[in-house]
Amino acid sequence: MAAGYRLTAYFRGMLSHENEAFLHFWEKNREKERTSAKPFVVGLSSGFAIGAGVIICLETGWFTRANMVANSRMSSVVLLIAILLLSFFMAFFYRKFKWEMQEQRYRELLSAKNRSENQSPKQP
Repeated sequence: MAAGYRLTAYFRGMLSHENEAFLHFWEKNREKERTSAKPFVVGLSSGFAIGAGVIICLETGWFTRANMVANSRMSSVVLLIAILLLSFFMAFFYRKFKWEMQEQRYRELLSAKNRSENQSPKQP
């Protein structure tokens, strides 16, 4: 959903059907989403993708100076442990970030809904 559409609905004093559906969904599932495996797996795969990119750069010899330093000062076990740590950090961070963004959206929509309900109707 575009931010402009959300603001337009906010200023009109009503929520769209999509926002109402999100409010109901998040009220029911907010605790389940906090420990959901799907965002964790997405973050984990992005961490592994970064690690795979590093390994590919080292193995192809794309940057020869970095390759020489890596071969002389670093063992492959340390590199694999670093990639695993990076992947788990990215997975945890992505899941937390995703939940926080959904929670912020929920609170903003709830505030807009309460504000529109508390406004007194204008009488001519």
